[in-house]
Amino acid sequence: MAKVVAQSFSFFRKEIILSLSILLAVLSMFLIPPSFSYIQYVDWNTLALLFSLMAVVKGFQQAGLFVSLGNQLLKRTKDLRAMFFVLVFLPFLTSMIITNDVALITFVPFSLIVLRMAGQERFIIPLVVMQTIAANLGSVLTPMGNPQNLYFYSKSGMGFLQFCGIMLPYTLLSAAGLLLLILLRRSSPVTAVAVSAAEQRKSGIACYAAGFLLCLFALFDILPPVAVAAIIAVFLLLTDRKLLGEIDYSLLGTFLALFVLIGNIGNIDALRTLIASVLTEHAELAAVCTSQIISNVPAALLLSGITLQWKALIIGCNLGGLGTLIASMASLISYKMVAKEYPEHCRKYFMTFTVYNLAFLVVLLSANFFLFT
Repeated sequence: MAKVVAQSFSFFRKEIILSLSILLAVLSMFLIPPSFSYIQYVDWNTLALLFSLMAVVKGFQQAGLFVSLGNQLLKRTKDLRAMFFVLVFLPFLTSMIITNDVALITFVPFSLIVLRMAGQERFIIPLVVMQTIAANLGSVLTPMGNPQNLYFYSKSGMGFLQFCGIMLPYTLLSAAGLLLLILLRRSSPVTAVAVSAAEQRKSGIACYAAGFLLCLFALFDILPPVAVAAIIAVFLLLTDRKLLGEIDYSLLGTFLALFVLIGNIGNIDALRTLIASVLTEHAELAAVCTSQIISNVPAALLLSGITLQWKALIIGCNLGGLGTLIASMASLISYKMVAKEYPEHCRKYFMTFTVYNLAFLVVLLSANFFLFT
């Protein structure tokens, strides 16, 4: 019994958002008993597309494609400022396609190695903090940049360019802010470095490129997302079962649990009316505040079940990824990497992260209320 409790506690610590989502979904079942209508709660197209994108991007990552890209750019850097520019804008730009969490999983370890080789370890904390902000803010531009955008795009019925247009001003302002931080940093000469990567398999990259093309067809409603997910799953089952097992199923489980919770809340008229009254006038701010507590992906799913103010929710949940360490689950990825390699710097990292994030949040929210509305 003690072993089961210990394992349960360990799982809860490792998968806090998933565990809380399941707990809330189960509690909601006491108010709305389980029935076949639960199946209708779930947006299967979103889940299928999310699974497909995660699988394809994981394949690209294992093939060393992104590290190779980083190496090619780093060969051209001659000073610290140029190195910062490359290492910060790599996750900023790639997160628009490969999602913010994958961008951080790829480029934070890459950057730690680069700074060690260049003898610039003292800059690890500001660099990783800026990379985290860059990935979270670069990803807001496109539907495939992060999980909440993929969900919003699927549910809102917006066109691709219309969706990107909503967050474009914030993306440009974010890029300007990151560039300003880099330019304000004192520069010094550095030795060009390159990180070794696994030998690329061109045939593998070609297969995953074809898979990414299928994902785009699903994104633009040319092919059914469920059919694309089935094709990719069968392909991996036959060719790379290890990769199939490394997909982030906890994120899919979180979505599934939250779909149940949202569906049940929608059937509780009093609660739905109460939350809707708050969202009517302050949807963007409510999304930002909710994200600080439960992170922006659950906030997106929860609030979208109550209001259809898509533009406000898209802006609020994307900007809500700034702020606290748990506002965006991707932020925890870089924190854990730094904590593992440099445990003595955890406190300093947390403080620096919070200051930088709050500064960007204040600037972008101010721009939203005074310039972009």
